Amino acid sequence: MLDYDGEAETYDATRGGVPRAEAAAAAVLGLVPERAGTLLDIGCGTGLVTERLRRPGLLVLGCDGSYGMARKATGRIGGAVVLGDVRRLPLRDAAVDAVSAVWLLHLVPRSAAVVAEAARVLRPGGVFVTTVDKDAGHDVDSDIDTVLRPHRSFAAASDRAERIEECAAAHGLRPAGGARFTGHGQGRTPRGAATALAAGRFRSWFADRDGATARALAADLALLPGQDSRRPDPSYTLRAFRKEG
Repeated sequence: MLDYDGEAETYDATRGGVPRAEAAAAAVLGLVPERAGTLLDIGCGTGLVTERLRRPGLLVLGCDGSYGMARKATGRIGGAVVLGDVRRLPLRDAAVDAVSAVWLLHLVPRSAAVVAEAARVLRPGGVFVTTVDKDAGHDVDSDIDTVLRPHRSFAAASDRAERIEECAAAHGLRPAGGARFTGHGQGRTPRGAATALAAGRFRSWFADRDGATARALAADLALLPGQDSRRPDPSYTLRAFRKEG
């Protein structure tokens, strides 16, 4: 896991910045009913997406477990940000009309607890909107993917769509649509992918206890042309779930 307190100041610049945030926010809002009056963005990070979730009549709140991130978000969206564990949200039951979680569940081993909390704080008829299959979205059928694909599996991903659907159903959340959006500025380069492998960033994709597979793949990536040329941007998936009642 990253040190998100330490990453807060430079996080946006390394994650696609405003274009990526605008695409994410537009896709999320497209799944939030017009009648919704309150939206809680959990794992809001620096608030770059959160501040773009605004629309007339919708009060937007943020929650993040990192002090550095929450402080950055507060500077963007004002005092409507709380510091809190997304697995134990500091809100009462049935407090909001919508909950969003963008690029969060893939980071949380106990993603079922996050889904349960989203269901708890939602009012009946409210919606939970979340990204799923985040890492799989980076497979854009590039030459980088040709190297990596035979060695990776997303079956254990904590944001795997099937897993999130099961968790949602267990807490009275029913499918209510979906969307896709582009991760602008997130296209990988061979050199960047090799560096990430060496740092252990993709270790959860494959069995690699001693790092031998990562080293071999990094060597293969070093042979690709255009070492610093970005391949196509990823495409991310959103799923929406409506609370029964």
